[in-house]
Amino acid sequence: MADVFDVIKNRRGVRAYKDEQIDDEDIEKILQAAIMAPTARGEAPWHFTVVQNKELLDEINDSVHSILTNSGDELLEAIAASGRNVMHNAPTVVFVSAKSDATNMQADCSAAIENMLLAAEGLDIGSCWLGLVALFFSVEENLKKLHIPEGYTPLYGVSLGYKVEENEPNPRSDVLVNWLK
Repeated sequence: MADVFDVIKNRRGVRAYKDEQIDDEDIEKILQAAIMAPTARGEAPWHFTVVQNKELLDEINDSVHSILTNSGDELLEAIAASGRNVMHNAPTVVFVSAKSDATNMQADCSAAIENMLLAAEGLDIGSCWLGLVALFFSVEENLKKLHIPEGYTPLYGVSLGYKVEENEPNPRSDVLVNWLK
């Protein structure tokens, strides 16, 4: 078993994946790590949608690109013009939703996602927290495509797959810390 501090130190957003699909058993482990995350008031408001259908993932990417292209935002339009896949061509993407009336859905989902990212790294599986996929959720019809239950708000995605390359070392070293003793 990997040392937790090594996993934290080695985890990076992975944006290049092999075509090979990850094992269901590993996805289950990653999802179990997600549901072990702390939540406000112990609500555990999550809903996870695992997508491994390439055609659906391509459709999601195309939809996000269309929204980016027509956004009126120079940076977002540049991302669309780059042609890059917003899910990095990952073979698996987990979409994370929360009960719409949750006390603190953003924090709860963020904690679950961080657990997913760390679990994936511990299994030597690449992962990346996806924010641009939220644009896909802005279209009501798209929620039906992902079978998001009524009363849930989709927030983020997490791409998962076997890494093409090993992670680079973390360059972070200057962190401001105050100690008051």
